[in-house]
Amino acid sequence: MVTMESFVLKLPPSFRIIKQSPNCTNRTFRTVPFASATAPAPLSTDSQLGPGSLGYLTRPDFPILHQELNGKRLVYLDNAATSQKPEPVLNALRNYYEAYNSNVHRGIHYLSAKATDEYELARQKIANFINASEGREIVFTRNATEAINLVAYSWGMSNLKKGDEVVLTIAEHHSSIVPWQFVAQKTGAVLKFVSLTEDEVPDLGKLRETLSRQTKLVVVHHVSNVLASVLPIDEIVSWAHEVGAKVLVDACQSVPHMVVDVKSLNADFLVASSHKMCGPTGIGFLYGKSDILADMPPFLGGGEMISDVYLDYSTYAEPPSRFEAGTPAIGEAIGLGQQ
Repeated sequence: MVTMESFVLKLPPSFRIIKQSPNCTNRTFRTVPFASATAPAPLSTDSQLGPGSLGYLTRPDFPILHQELNGKRLVYLDNAATSQKPEPVLNALRNYYEAYNSNVHRGIHYLSAKATDEYELARQKIANFINASEGREIVFTRNATEAINLVAYSWGMSNLKKGDEVVLTIAEHHSSIVPWQFVAQKTGAVLKFVSLTEDEVPDLGKLRETLSRQTKLVVVHHVSNVLASVLPIDEIVSWAHEVGAKVLVDACQSVPHMVVDVKSLNADFLVASSHKMCGPTGIGFLYGKSDILADMPPFLGGGEMISDVYLDYSTYAEPPSRFEAGTPAIGEAIGLGQQ
């Protein structure tokens, strides 16, 4: 049986909006129903979800929860797979398509200028959200998987050679493993996997022992939705940097649930997905240190990633445009920026 207490613990993580830094815009919780959805009656004050609780305050923000299934109010617990979307995100998507739908960076008319401003504002909001130094350290991607592949094919194919090592844990999501298998097959690099302890969490002692001057990259999760392990990324980064290796952090499960400060962590790359943090599907982001991104070649060709095109060669835009080929997911990025 699903209890109201379990609902509080598994609620989509909009609490980030409340506790995040002053860089985020404060917003009040709405009780007005969205579109044709009927908002549920307030919970009784003697419930574990009383008027002052997080669940009581945030539930009206999620229109999908305003329905009943099999005579019961919907309770959704599958947030590790994807989260539900609050009304401000849905409104941002609708407003983009109804009020200023246009391509970005390609026109001087009002709609294009408005869309470009909102798209770039969303990028800056994400940079502020994770405390990146500047907006150009944020690259929009379709999801975290694409962000990892971007690093693999751009940085990995350019920097890894036969005998180089990529260190991972066996607890990584397959999206963090498969791209490096591809790169290893093409470059001759070697993948090394760190096992788990008796407590079934990644063996940090073994990870540190595995690092050597042959290690060029460490790929680790921040928080595991399977093992509930929370890795000390700042320490892992310090160990990796001691041997000259870069670090890529899968932060899909940490960014929605805890404060993630990339300056403090000092990771070289970090990826996350919008759809796991109450944002739209089809949009995610890669954080990369600006000097590293500047040295990376394009991942895909065409559209925003070019500077000048000639018949026999092209020159490329500076990051992040260099890695955002074609028309991006504009509305989805703006929706993510409403978090």
